Amino acid sequence: QVRLVESGGGLVQAGGSLRLSCEASARMFRINVMGWYRQPPGKQRELVASITMSGTTNYAASVKGRFTISRDNAKNTVSLQMNSLKPEDTAVYYCNCNANPIGSGRTYDYWGQGTQVTVSS
Repeated sequence: QVRLVESGGGLVQAGGSLRLSCEASARMFRINVMGWYRQPPGKQRELVASITMSGTTNYAASVKGRFTISRDNAKNTVSLQMNSLKPEDTAVYYCNCNANPIGSGRTYDYWGQGTQVTVSS
């Protein structure tokens, strides 16, 4: 089992910055892709950014150039630096990882509990 714990959400004015962090407790698991998703009020959950073990990143078009995802493989952590925040970035942000038990090729998706980010205009 993999447990993800997020931190860093909050309330910020438009144009401000926030940093989200997520730590994975993943004994006997190999964590592959880590990422951040968000769910705005009344909308579906969407990918914000992801990063592979080798550091390849992928961003949603709406956040490219404003958000930066990074990870520390040794510590099983992933962070999301969010700059130039806009009201439309308001959402619950979820940490996600894809992992497989060591010795098994089967992979599983795990989710954090979510952290609220609110951007006021």
